[in-house]
Amino acid sequence: MSLASASIDATIVATALSQIQEDLDAPITWGAWTITGYNLAQVVVMPIAGKIADIYGPRRVFIGAASLYIVMAILCGLAPTIYTLVALRTIQAVGGGAFMPTGTAIVAATFGAGRAKALGLFTSIFSIGSVLGPVIGGVVVHLWSWRAIFICNLPLMIASLILGIIFLPKTTTRTGQPLDVIGALQLATMLLCGMLAITMVGNGVELLSVGFLAPLVTAALAALWFARHTRNFPHPFVPPRLLAGRGFATMNLVNVLFGAFAIGTTALLPLYAQDRYGLGALESGSLLSLRAIGMVSVTGIAVLLLHRTGYRRPIAAGIIIVAAGLCLIAVYPAAGVTPYLWLSIAAGITGIGMGVAMPAANNATLHLAPDQIAAVSGLRGMFRQIGGIAAISVATAVAAQSADPGRTLAVAFAALAVAALCVVPLTRRVPEDPAVVGVELAVESARTR
Repeated sequence: MSLASASIDATIVATALSQIQEDLDAPITWGAWTITGYNLAQVVVMPIAGKIADIYGPRRVFIGAASLYIVMAILCGLAPTIYTLVALRTIQAVGGGAFMPTGTAIVAATFGAGRAKALGLFTSIFSIGSVLGPVIGGVVVHLWSWRAIFICNLPLMIASLILGIIFLPKTTTRTGQPLDVIGALQLATMLLCGMLAITMVGNGVELLSVGFLAPLVTAALAALWFARHTRNFPHPFVPPRLLAGRGFATMNLVNVLFGAFAIGTTALLPLYAQDRYGLGALESGSLLSLRAIGMVSVTGIAVLLLHRTGYRRPIAAGIIIVAAGLCLIAVYPAAGVTPYLWLSIAAGITGIGMGVAMPAANNATLHLAPDQIAAVSGLRGMFRQIGGIAAISVATAVAAQSADPGRTLAVAFAALAVAALCVVPLTRRVPEDPAVVGVELAVESARTR
């Protein structure tokens, strides 16, 4: 339930941006930071929360994250200024960003041999929020106020907190694995400054300006410091093998590209529909719901077939379907088809592709580090967010400088389709889990390596 609440929150705020800006007398740039600040904080928090959960137990991290999330949601609804709201949303992301890695660890520990199917269904919950978020947000804002969007899903979150306290099994702290605080700070600095630099490009900052170069240089220095520290520290915050080890290096690159066309589409599709075809806010926002419906409709089937397909085949097939949908988005509608119907079909196709690929992509590599599932899940979310933020920032920066933003965004969707297809050859190197796919597929996997 906590993941469903967080997924709703990730999309519901976008429906109220104009009301937030009007009520708080905020410029559009600061209004957008209610979403940007949340996303940036999530990038930093995911790997950190995952590592802490592996050391101190996912139950403790989950309860702390849920408590923080609830308190910040209430305060967001009471925020007197846009600056206060942005700060509170950023802190709220600390709680929201911890749900996926801690939830993944809890589900994996609970279901044991059935972990792959359970995790596939668990992670599909996020797409349900993509369906409900825009709808709930539109209704709440229309009938009440933008302040209500921060508290309307609190009953769900409070219920999940109570159930977690009662039913989640208590875990013990791992001995011999002290938390690498220096490594965590280095990683946080690198991610925050790197994503801030990319976001500044999306906001129109010049590439040679201090606003871009200062965070970029800081991120590069933090990365060098982090790499040196990781090599020399006995218990590094992120073990090198989780970044560049066999199997992990491939999936990390896959996740960056996956985030670019998955998360990137989420942010760019409504804007594209409005700029190129003049669709209204309600119609353009509903495209995301249609995409999520397509995703939910096939996820369950993809999960049930994992033991037959393994991880490589559905990832490759799903991404090819996504690329086809992105190409349809980029071109003009066929004769006699309205733009809304054309984009609806294309959005549904991309959702179906993501539903096919996501269960396998979310499970791949977990079996390579069964004692660090939360950390692996956190890194997976981090890499996808990095790809998504990069795609959004570059596309919006180029579109802002274009005389025809709609046509420019069409080119961006074509580029995302190419990025998606670049993932397909990499799927041959995705590690299979013998416990999921059986002995025959495991033997075939060994031969291809």
